[in-house]
Amino acid sequence: MRIDKRKVEKIVDLALEEDLGWGDVTTDTLIPPDLEGEAFILVHEKGILAGIEVAQMVWYRVDPNLKFEVKVQDGGKLKAGDTIACLQGCLASILKGERTALNFLGRLSGIASMTARYVEEIDNFDCRLLDTRKTTPGLRALEKYAVMVGGGLNHRLNLSSGILIKDNHLRVLRSQDVSITEAISRAKGNSPAYLKVEVEVETVEEAAEAAEAKADIIMLDNMSPEDIEIAVKRINTRSQVEASGGINLSTAKRIAQTGVDFISVGSITHSSRSLDLSLEIC
Repeated sequence: MRIDKRKVEKIVDLALEEDLGWGDVTTDTLIPPDLEGEAFILVHEKGILAGIEVAQMVWYRVDPNLKFEVKVQDGGKLKAGDTIACLQGCLASILKGERTALNFLGRLSGIASMTARYVEEIDNFDCRLLDTRKTTPGLRALEKYAVMVGGGLNHRLNLSSGILIKDNHLRVLRSQDVSITEAISRAKGNSPAYLKVEVEVETVEEAAEAAEAKADIIMLDNMSPEDIEIAVKRINTRSQVEASGGINLSTAKRIAQTGVDFISVGSITHSSRSLDLSLEIC
């Protein structure tokens, strides 16, 4: 997955506007504008790098004359003490971009690192990790990119990316006497053939009904591992199966053992801790 440069530029510009306000008064009052020097980005813990191009873009938007040398590419494994990039040029410009660049780097690397831990847990099974739409408003493209860097897969990028009939859709439809079977038929009949139809279910019987109705993907929501195993057998490869809801690092392997095709975890984007990084002026 590549970063959409135009989309990221908009995100970066908003972040710089937020942080700089009408100017970095500390730097502007203390640091001569013609003073040049070097700096490097240092890692303080192990993890997976993501967002190095975004950090570079931040500094180039502040000052296109800065030199930015990448030492580690996205996806690279990090350990404490690693240098991931070096900067040369106007020190005032380096300081003005510091916090915004590190915020992006830390956030995205934290997501990639947590994703990699989940991927490692389920690596021995024919099961892939998916993200969700539980992302920071405005940062979805970057956070889903970080998931890919960490070895996960993207679920829907947005509401137009695929049909997912969730519990609230079903509640509305049931109030109109529309069954899961009819909902799936209606979705398939009213959408382009290239869009997959996924339905969220909460019981084994609902899963069996969705499979009979030829749902492309069946999401088993907050079901126990034992019920998931039964549902997988009842579905019997007629649909792909996704397990979701309350899955964490301690339970991911057990869920993968049930035979599901996918595990979706919202916490990799909404709760991952930022990786500890710092900028050091030489």
